[in-house]
Amino acid sequence: MTAADLEAATELSREQQWPHRDEDWELFLSLGEGLVAEAGGKLVGTIMAWRFGETMATIGMVIVGSAAQGQGIGRKLMEAMIDQLGERTIVLNATEEGLPLYLKLGFVETGQIYQHQGPAPDVPLTELQPGERVRPKGKADGELAELYGKASGMERQALFDALAGDSRTVVLSRDQHPVGFAMLRRFGRGWSIAPVVAPDAAGAKALILHWLAVKQGRFCRIDITAESGLGDWLEELGLPRVGSVRTMARGPAPVPAPFPAVFGLAAQALG
Repeated sequence: MTAADLEAATELSREQQWPHRDEDWELFLSLGEGLVAEAGGKLVGTIMAWRFGETMATIGMVIVGSAAQGQGIGRKLMEAMIDQLGERTIVLNATEEGLPLYLKLGFVETGQIYQHQGPAPDVPLTELQPGERVRPKGKADGELAELYGKASGMERQALFDALAGDSRTVVLSRDQHPVGFAMLRRFGRGWSIAPVVAPDAAGAKALILHWLAVKQGRFCRIDITAESGLGDWLEELGLPRVGSVRTMARGPAPVPAPFPAVFGLAAQALG
């Protein structure tokens, strides 16, 4: 995949009713690598991957055009990318349609992701603990990428830097020490609150409430982990769950630290 393929790739994702803009594809390609399938000189399939350190990678944006489905193109793209990534553990988030193929290729389910989106509701004031603040990221907050890496079980410095350059970031601090963060960036139909890293659910809620208050009435999306326990809370706020995917790994799954935790993904493709 090259930059010249992105216009056709965007059209392919729109055919599948995915929300990705040209700019979203450009960001993804700048962070990783991709392969395309062509038939008759026309792009009919895509796959992308992102490497994190020497042992981990994620795969996403696996699309085969409607007219080209049923020809084994998805499997050929997956096999080619798996070969390209070598011995790394590969993590992906699978739709129900892709699940049978991923199981055949040796992926094992490790979790679930819930997609919540809609106009940001009118939210209550954040109830902060004594000594707790939600504040803009500052020059002294150099350890946030390390927190992200511990929370995800993957090297995240390059991803953090790229996302931070395309996002606004707030930091959760306790007794003046940074313990979590949440970013907000343009994505798809509106705004994505992503990623969200926090030491506990109360901290994650404080970070999410900040951005929902900022974007009240605007279309917002957040992809939470099932184990986060935030699904019912988001529903009660007025941000409904609209879909889910299954997290799968081929190889030893990432091992996050006990805390902090990833409560909201950077993107389903990026993990």
